[in-house]
Amino acid sequence: MSATDTLEPTTVKAYLRPIDSEGLAAFAAKGKANPASRGTNKVHTVMEGQYRSLSTVGNHAPVVVDEPLHLFGEDTAPAPGEIVLSGLGGCLAVGITAVATWKGVKLSKLEVFMEGDIGNPAAWGAGGALEKLPAEMGFQAIRVKVVVEGDASREVLDEIVKHANFYSPVANSMRNPIPMTVEMA
Repeated sequence: MSATDTLEPTTVKAYLRPIDSEGLAAFAAKGKANPASRGTNKVHTVMEGQYRSLSTVGNHAPVVVDEPLHLFGEDTAPAPGEIVLSGLGGCLAVGITAVATWKGVKLSKLEVFMEGDIGNPAAWGAGGALEKLPAEMGFQAIRVKVVVEGDASREVLDEIVKHANFYSPVANSMRNPIPMTVEMA
């Protein structure tokens, strides 16, 4: 190469690890054929002491949960509400990845930022504010911001995010009342 030759700059774009698009299509076909199908998630939680607990899911390492110092925990792990938000973020990220794959869009960046305003004026029912209704406790507002980049326009990426949000099982569990029972074993 002579001194007068110039090199063209090259840009290398790295994409996130893809999911199995054929497996996704088969899973979608199965859901289309049986829209009433349901799965069951199982978690076992054991209290260690104070407010620290370990939740085991299958054969995975336990998820540690604690409360911050101002709520009488040791602040050794995320609080329960933060774990709930992490589940929401994970579910939205899975959905965005699935919808992008379905639409043939390769993603190079995906981050989900969440904030939730949570109320606990009843002190977990331990003599705090009395006569509170369920709707007045727990998350009062959740804000989610998604940073997503890929080989599609901003408009297409925005539609992917909206579509994933609409179909997110965790987001819909938070938006919609669901039957729930808590009883002695």
